[in-house]
Amino acid sequence: MPINSFENYPMSWKPSIDKMEKPIYKVLARQLEQDIVNEVLLPGTKLPPQRELADYLDLNVSTISKAFKVCELKGLLSASVGSGTFVSYDALSNAYLLEDTKPKHLIEMGATLPDNASYEPLVLQLKSMLQETDYERWFGYGRAGESLWQKDAAIKLIRRGGFVTTVDHILFANGGQNAIAATLASLCKPGDRIGVDQHTYPGLKTVASMLSVQLVPIKSENYEMNPTSFEDACKNENIKGIYLIPDYHNPTASFMSVKNRKMIAEIAIKYKQFVIEDASYHLLGKKPLPAIASFAPEQVIYIASLSKALAPGLRLAYVAVPSQFKEPISKALYNLNITVSPLLAELTARTIVSNQFELLIEGHQEQTIRRNEIVNKYFTDYTCLGVETGIFRWLLLPGKSKITGAEFEKLAAQQGVQVYAAERFVVGNSCPDRAVRISVCAPKTIEELEQGLMVLKRLLDELT
Repeated sequence: MPINSFENYPMSWKPSIDKMEKPIYKVLARQLEQDIVNEVLLPGTKLPPQRELADYLDLNVSTISKAFKVCELKGLLSASVGSGTFVSYDALSNAYLLEDTKPKHLIEMGATLPDNASYEPLVLQLKSMLQETDYERWFGYGRAGESLWQKDAAIKLIRRGGFVTTVDHILFANGGQNAIAATLASLCKPGDRIGVDQHTYPGLKTVASMLSVQLVPIKSENYEMNPTSFEDACKNENIKGIYLIPDYHNPTASFMSVKNRKMIAEIAIKYKQFVIEDASYHLLGKKPLPAIASFAPEQVIYIASLSKALAPGLRLAYVAVPSQFKEPISKALYNLNITVSPLLAELTARTIVSNQFELLIEGHQEQTIRRNEIVNKYFTDYTCLGVETGIFRWLLLPGKSKITGAEFEKLAAQQGVQVYAAERFVVGNSCPDRAVRISVCAPKTIEELEQGLMVLKRLLDELT
C-alpha cells in the first residue's frame, strides 16, 4: 500500500493496474496509451511527477520512468527539463497527409502539390531520350560512379537555391522524405533527440516515430526558431541536431531571416550539432536567400528535393552532405534504395543542364502567383500568412471564435473541402495554433480553387 493517502489528493492521472502481470512497466505503459487514445487524458495534460505516481502505485520510480519512456518513444508524451511530462498535443493527430487515393467528394486543399500545368519541358525531354538507340540503359541499375555529370547538374540546381557545394559532397535519394529517413537512420539511435520547430513537417514526425527518435520542440518567435532557445536546448535537452525548413516553412509559410540563419549556424558549430536543412521549397522564390548550409557547410545536411519545384513524380532529391556524415548517410541510402531510378535521374539532369528547369520553375511561379491573387481576394478580412510564390498558406482562425484547427478541418470536410489543421503539425507539448494549412495548387483548376475558397470564406464569416 502507498505510504501517503491519495484519496482526496488532486492528481491528473490515477491509473489502476494489475500488478500480477509482468513486466509492470509495460502494463503501466499500455494503460497510459489506452487512456490517451480513449481521451481519458487529453492533449496538453500534465502528468503527475514520477516520484508522486510511484508513491501512489507503490512502485519504484524506475518502473514509472520506463513506462513513460515507452510512451515518449511512441510520440504520446513530451517531457522537458524543468517543466515535467505532458500528453503530446499531436498524440492523436494523423500525420500521414498524402492519402492512398484522391479524396472523393472533396476539393483537395490539404496536400502540398505543385500545379500540374507546367510539365511540358519534362515531357519533351523524355520523348527525346526514348528515341535514342541505347535507351535501354535507363531501365537497369544505376551506379554511383557513373553519375558524375548528373552530380554536376545537381550542383547547378543547388546553387540556384542559395548554396554552393562540390560534387564530392553529393548523394542521390528517392525524394526528400527518403533523404530525411536515411539521415535520421544513420545519425541517430533509438531514444536520441533532435530539435524542431513547434509546428513542423509531418513527414519528419512519421519517420522519427518509426525510428524511435524523439522530437524536441524549440520555441519560435514570429514563426522562426529562436537561436537562444536552440542554444538552451543544446545545453539542457540533450539534442543531437535540428531539422529546419528555412524557406516557405511547412506549415506556417514563414521565412527565416539571414541574421537568424547565421546565428543558428554558429550555434550548431559551437555545440557540434548536425542540421538537416530541408530545401524542398528553396526554388519557389525568385531570389532565394542564402542557405544555412552556406554558413556551416561541415554541420548541415542540405536536402534539395525536386518534388515541389519541378515535379513530384521525379522522386528525386539531391543531398549535399558534409564529409563527416557522408559515409553513414551513403550506406543508409544504399540499404534503403540500392539506387535511384537511372531514367528519372537522367531526365532531371538533362532538364537542368539544358536550362529547361528554369522554364519549369517559371511556369510553376506564374501559376502559383495567379492562384495566390485569388486567395488574397477571398481572405481580405482574415490573416492568411504566406507569399505570392508559395504553394500553401497558413490561415489563422478568427480571434473571436474559439474553434480549434481540428474542429475547423472537420467542419470544412463536411462542407466538401479538405484542409489540414495545426494539430497535424504541432510537436510535443507545444500548443497548436488555431489555424489550418491551405494548399493553393492542389485543386486541379482555378474554378475548383475558387469553389473551395468560397466554402472556406463562408465558414469563416459564420464564425465572426
